Amino acid sequence: MNWYQELPFAITVSDAEGNILIMNDSSVKTFEKYGGLPLIGLSLFNCHPPAASKKLSGMLESHEINAYTIEKNGLKKMIYQSPWFENGVFMGYVELSLVLPKEMPHFVRQP
Repeated sequence: MNWYQELPFAITVSDAEGNILIMNDSSVKTFEKYGGLPLIGLSLFNCHPPAASKKLSGMLESHEINAYTIEKNGLKKMIYQSPWFENGVFMGYVELSLVLPKEMPHFVRQP
């Protein structure tokens, strides 16, 4: 069951060493100019500049969540990188990359 394959945002999954395991259709399209689908099996360290590689190296050790927004090619995106675990064992990272609307409501919920 590949429920994630056609979602309208990019999902990229790596292992504990930073090798790409899974890319859904949106991820393949997002990273098309870097190789697309053949990136599966390759290291994330080959896809990032030195500063980002240093950050990634630290994340693979600390298992911290990394979340931020970027604007690139006129699109605002939220990037959410979270460690994933199996039976309590760190297995790698899942990155979600979602295009955000230019104007997006923000609600503060009160109890």
